[in-house]
Amino acid sequence: MLKMDLEYQKGILFIRLDGNLNRKNSYKINNYLVPVITKHKIKYVIYNLDKLKSIDESGIDALLNTKCKVRKNKGKIFLCKVNNDISWKLKRLRIKILSSEKTIYKICEV
Repeated sequence: MLKMDLEYQKGILFIRLDGNLNRKNSYKINNYLVPVITKHKIKYVIYNLDKLKSIDESGIDALLNTKCKVRKNKGKIFLCKVNNDISWKLKRLRIKILSSEKTIYKICEV
């Protein structure tokens, strides 16, 4: 099961994931979240993975799909609070990983 807590603040979409991001539920990102990012031309997305327990290839592909849409909007995507169990799986995404939402928020402020 995957829970997504979404918050939009000053042009930045915060996405806090809780649970497992896998083949069974990566559609939540691809079918619901990515169209919102495209429709509203959201430029900054911050994924907080503090409570993410596991991720598989489908989950990684969903994050990559988000990255592609954000880049089309000339924006940036960030990850924060990535636990050691999954951090090695996310290296190939080439998404900047920082320690906290607050740190990233300061970078994104315009």
